[in-house]
Amino acid sequence: NATSRSLVILDEIGRGTSTYDGLSIAWAVIEYLYNFVGAKVLFATHYHELTELEKYLPALKNYHMAVSDDGGELTFLYKVQPGSANKSYGIEVAKIAGLPSEVIRRANEILRRLESKESKMFSPKQLVLFSD
Repeated sequence: NATSRSLVILDEIGRGTSTYDGLSIAWAVIEYLYNFVGAKVLFATHYHELTELEKYLPALKNYHMAVSDDGGELTFLYKVQPGSANKSYGIEVAKIAGLPSEVIRRANEILRRLESKESKMFSPKQLVLFSD
């Protein structure tokens, strides 16, 4: 029941399902709210692909949580800054949480492979359906 006078706060929409299902749901929700509702929206997500929507939806603005990365030592600054995050820190957080070094090493290997494949498969411009 949101209207153009609403503030809609959404946290991790689509994270309870497969990656592409979740990303698709989150993407469609953003487009719907932007194009048909016009509400002010705070949308928290780890789907970095969604940051590309800023290029196609002019009033959409990306913000991220600030992190200081001093030679691999992370400090979470708990500050919101304009722009999209330039890096994901999930594996570093797993290391801080105490996961075994073998798991961290293997996770980095898998991440490199996934990122190289995904960059070939994904074109955000092709997926923007509801823009002007």
